[in-house]
Amino acid sequence: MIADVVLGLQHGDEAKGKITHQLCSKGNYTHVIRFNGGCNAGHTIYHEGKKFVTHHIPAGVFYGIKSIIGPGCVIDPDQFFEEIEELERAGIPAETLVSVAKNAHVITDWHVEEDSKDSKIGTTKRGNGPAYRDKYDRKGLRAEDMPCFEDYIVDIYEELYSQPNVEILFEGAQGFGLDIDHGDYPYVTSSHCTTAAALLNGVPPQAIRKVWGVAKIYETYVGAKRFQPKGDIFNALQEIGEEFGATTGRKRQCNWMNLNNLMKAVRMNGVTDLVFNKMDVLREIGEWKFYNNNNLVDFDGEEQIKRFLTSHVSLSSLVTNVYFSGNKDRI
Repeated sequence: MIADVVLGLQHGDEAKGKITHQLCSKGNYTHVIRFNGGCNAGHTIYHEGKKFVTHHIPAGVFYGIKSIIGPGCVIDPDQFFEEIEELERAGIPAETLVSVAKNAHVITDWHVEEDSKDSKIGTTKRGNGPAYRDKYDRKGLRAEDMPCFEDYIVDIYEELYSQPNVEILFEGAQGFGLDIDHGDYPYVTSSHCTTAAALLNGVPPQAIRKVWGVAKIYETYVGAKRFQPKGDIFNALQEIGEEFGATTGRKRQCNWMNLNNLMKAVRMNGVTDLVFNKMDVLREIGEWKFYNNNNLVDFDGEEQIKRFLTSHVSLSSLVTNVYFSGNKDRI
């Protein structure tokens, strides 16, 4: 068994879906597994000239790969079947490719109603938090308890350990800065957004081959806390970067990248391959900056910032490959 992991290193919206989609097009994966989160996620994927936004369905479906919503996820039945139908209409055979782990937990109407009362944290109000709360309170509903999922249910252990040469791509949701334990609590999500969380879906640590960490060259955040400083430059980042949440449509607050927080995420997740997205946005703005040790560092241009980040990250972590991307559909 071999497994690669794709995860976000900031506050979500780093283009994890794009990276997962590209890896599926080039790899020999037998399975793609979403390992955390629920319909609060919104992965934007450009496939054969069409734009798709998935909330539950893993990116493997676009390349005929068996795609599983793992036991670390919570699932909204209405959203799930809406996505299945949308993909089928677009010619993607989701019905035959998608499975749901029998022990994934279900988001109910009550969970959504309860989540709608939130005002302090700024959640997506999709019911994820209350569903996870019921899971850990041992009173939640599992997918295997719901007749509507009968044709999609899979036992993760039987699926992954009953066949040879299994090669898995784990697709994460949200980002390390929102992790329930390591994020800026209480402004966090309800699940674990780490490499370790992928392992909780039934894979031993020895199986991990690569960890793809995904970041933006600047940072964005959607939620209740104040994140964006005053200044026209941040409004420009928002406009040029088209920074609107794929799930809620809310404006994403923008700020310069924090290198210290990034390195924390890189080290704690054992990232081997690091992707910086949205290079085209800073290229258009013409400013190249990030925070390092609470100081705002200004670079002369794109090549200088690339050299610094490549050297710094490679010397300070397990990272062996650093990529810089300015494209919506590929690295």
